[in-house]
Order: sequence, then structure tokens, then C-alpha cells
Amino acid sequence: MSGKSWLQRSYLFSVGLLSAWLTSVPVNAAEAIYFQYGQLERSLQISSLEAFVETGAVRSDLQFYFNFLNISEETQQRFRLALIARSDIDPVYLSRFLYTGLGEDLLNQFGSYIRTEAGNNGSTALRAAVILAATEPEGLSPLSVLQQYPTDIRVDVQSSLSVAKAAGIVLDATDFFTEAIAQLSIIEAQNATPVDFAQLPDLTQPGPYGVQRRLWRLQDEERNRSFYVDLYQPERWRDGRTPVIVISHGLASEPEAFARRAEYLASHGYVVAIPQHPGSDSQQVRDVVDGLERNIFVTQAFIDRPLDISYVLDELERRNASEFGGRLNLESVGAIGHSFGGYTVLALAGATINFDNLQTTCQNNLEFLNFALLLQCRALDLPRQPYNLRDPRIQAVYALNPVNQGIFGQEGLSQITIPVLMEAGTHDPATPAVFEQVRSFAQLTTPNKYLAILEGQAHVDFSNLDAGIGNFVESVTSFTLPPPDLLSTYSKSLNLAFFETELLGNEAYQPYLQASYTEYLRRDQDFGVFLITGASQEGLLRASEEFRSRL
Repeated sequence: MSGKSWLQRSYLFSVGLLSAWLTSVPVNAAEAIYFQYGQLERSLQISSLEAFVETGAVRSDLQFYFNFLNISEETQQRFRLALIARSDIDPVYLSRFLYTGLGEDLLNQFGSYIRTEAGNNGSTALRAAVILAATEPEGLSPLSVLQQYPTDIRVDVQSSLSVAKAAGIVLDATDFFTEAIAQLSIIEAQNATPVDFAQLPDLTQPGPYGVQRRLWRLQDEERNRSFYVDLYQPERWRDGRTPVIVISHGLASEPEAFARRAEYLASHGYVVAIPQHPGSDSQQVRDVVDGLERNIFVTQAFIDRPLDISYVLDELERRNASEFGGRLNLESVGAIGHSFGGYTVLALAGATINFDNLQTTCQNNLEFLNFALLLQCRALDLPRQPYNLRDPRIQAVYALNPVNQGIFGQEGLSQITIPVLMEAGTHDPATPAVFEQVRSFAQLTTPNKYLAILEGQAHVDFSNLDAGIGNFVESVTSFTLPPPDLLSTYSKSLNLAFFETELLGNEAYQPYLQASYTEYLRRDQDFGVFLITGASQEGLLRASEEFRSRL
């Protein structure tokens, strides 16, 4: 073992022991899980799970639960494999994350159900167990976490069943609304004037203008804030004034993640600027891993991110004459934002932070089912005052998997009056569509609004990641992921159709910004894309009433 590995392992082991000590109980390994339902209690020995994994033997205490839950032989074997499903997560990164505000919030959620022997919230004990399990040669798995838990475990069955039921409702709702939106999209396509898209220009292909990339390093003296900007522009200018798009990356991301989208838009004649957002970017995560920062993002990012975009637009105005020949149209700019960047561009569009709505939502303890709230609830640490982040130069917004519902709510979203297209994924665990996009689309009051649902989209673009990531996801879930570039093709095509139509008023692109075009795009594909407009508002509301009536 190298000196560095030995030091890391010793450090993590010490952190784990400290966490266990903080639970105020002896540092012993858990021997049993006690399931409590009211006054009833029954135990399951950890050794029984170990024996089941090692030999397949089912001891009497484990057999009780298999019989009680009517678990089939096939399901028992899947459970056996799930117990030892290994996650090769870097223990240093994991340790750092679990000590961030987001990590602690997540642990508190799990700890309210996986309690210590004394019945206290098990967050600290759980953190110790996860850290120690991650340092073991066999890697992190559900069984290794149970083995490292420093006390016997108590599970409140009634509360756990309530969560499981609620999670089931969310999954059912995702399936229900995906199907409802698909049907509404089909109806919109049937009601539209027929278009032969095979005879029209193919938006899935790059444009004719070529691409150049530049790097700017900016210093906002007023905010004492330095950041870089990836700038993409066409090699040859289109006729008339040149449209401008700004892109806001997501939490723990970076401008480079949007290189292909920016190149595509630049090839169609746009200037595209992608600023770094210090304090909520990939460098912030690296600093957390290195022990230089405490949190995955700084709370001020809720304010700084929109101001970063506005400063970039100011800089483009300053350089328009000297570097762009005065070609740039900076009175009517489009904006794209992903995840936290989705929040950013919606705030620039005029959505206002609604602290009352956020407080109520966060107190409903929904973080366990909507991970996006873990991020949004951190905004409660901001001073409670009005924040006007609207930039009137932004005239059309494309929000990819936006984090938004809790922090804006209906009142905040109703302040938006410009065109908005929200994009959602059916496999997105970080910003679940039923919480963060479907509900928000219904609450938008701007007349030109659109909602696109991409089947199989899982928040991140797996085509930007190592191929092994996709294989890992498919191996530990029941999901089959789409081909790497398919969803990107869907999204980029809708990007261009949206901005040409709503930002530039180009009537030639209007046919692409309708349900029939997504019908054309998904032909012969296993994973589809569906688009609805404000025309489906009543149909979506009726679907919501139908789902509520089923509950």
C-alpha cells in the first residue's frame, strides 16, 4: 500500500471513529436490526444476512420476513445480490461530501428512519458506517454499511412504510404524467397542419456557419469576482444582426460540459457565451474533496449566478463594436440553463424567490423524495428580502431539468412574461419531473410556454461521461439508457427551433416548435420525446385531477 493510500485510509478511519463516538454510544458493530411497529418489535440478526449472502441459507428470523412479505424465490435472490451490490466510490470524496451541508441534510433524512439503538436520529452513526464501509477492500455496499453501523439499528416500520408508499406514488405519478403528456402531445400533433419534415432542413445537423472558440477571463470589480467564459461564435456571420445565447451550467459542473451544444448553436449563426459560476462549479467540488471548502456550493450562489450572466452581457456590450463589428443583438438575448442553471435563467426571466413558499415546502420534509429541495432549502439562509434578478435583455429561456418549484412556487413563476420552454427527463432522480417541471409548467402564466419530456433522460448527459458510467447505471438499476447522442439530438433541435421562433420571430422555424416535429424526431426510436404547449394546459390540469382522484 502506498504512503498516500495508507494516510487516506488512516484519516478516513479516524473520521469514521469520531463520527461513531459522537453518537454517545460504544463503538461496536451492529448485531441486529430491530423493526418497530407501534408496541410490537421484532429483530433481524446481521449475521443472518451475512449467512444468506455467503451460502444462500435462510435462517428463521430472515424467513419470517420473507414469509410475512410473501417474497418469491426470485425476489429473494435479487435481494441477495442487492445486499452486496458494490459501489466503488472514492472514500475521500464521499467523506468530504457527507460533511457538507447537503450531505448532512441527506443523512438527517435517512437517519430519521434508520435510528440508533437508543432511538435517536441515526445520521451521525450512518455517516460513520458509510465512511468506514467505503474504505474496506470489498467496497461500499448495503451489507457493509450495516456491518459498520456502530450500534444496533432501530427502524420505525410505520414511518418507513409511509415513505415507501409516498415514493411509490411519485413513481406512479411519473409514469402517469409521462403517458398523459405523451397523449396530449399526440392530440396537438393531430390538430396541427400536416408538415412533411423530410422536405424541410434537418435541424439535427450542424449549421453552415462554422465555429470558433475563444476564452475570456473576466473580473467583476464591483463584486470582487473573477471567472472565465467560453465563447463560441460562427466563422461566417449570418445576415442581419447576430443573435446571442448565454448558458448557465449546473451545480458541480463547468462551461466545458456544454461545448457540443454551444458548437451546434454557433454553427447555426449564434454567438454563445458560457460563464463559469465560482462557488457552485466543478472547482468548488474539487476544493471540497481537497478539504479547502466546507460545502458543495455557497448560499450566495443563488444571487451570484444570475449576476454572472448579467455581467457577461455587460461585457459583450462593451466589446460589441470593437470585437464583433457591432453585429450582436444584445437587446433580445436567449438563455439556456441546466439544473441549478435552470433556476438561474428562470430568475433572469423574472421569477422571484418566494421565501414563504420555500419555508413551507422545506418543512413538509419532502427532501427524501425530491433531492432538488436539498439544494433549494439552502436558500433559506439568505437574508429575507426581495431580490430583483430580472435582466430585461433576456427575452426567451430554455430551462433544462430546472431546480425551481420550491424556491419560486406559483407566485414567483407567475412573474415571468417571456417565452419559456422547460425540458424534463423521465429518469431524473435529481429534479424529478413531477415535482420540478410538470407542476411548474402548469403554474407558468406566460402565454408562450412549452414542456418537453424526454424518455430515459436522467438529468446528466451520459454522452459527456465515461462509457463505463452508463454500464454501471444499467447494472445496478432496471433502467436501460438511451443511445448516448439521441437525447442530445432531441434537445439541441428543440433549442434551435425555440430560439429561432420565440427569440428571432423566424416563421420558417414555427413548424419545428410543435408536437408533430417531436413525433417526427422519435420515429423508429425506443426512447421518444414529446412536446406540449400552453394549448394543453387544461388537459394537463384534468390529468392532475384524475391522478388525485385515484389517490
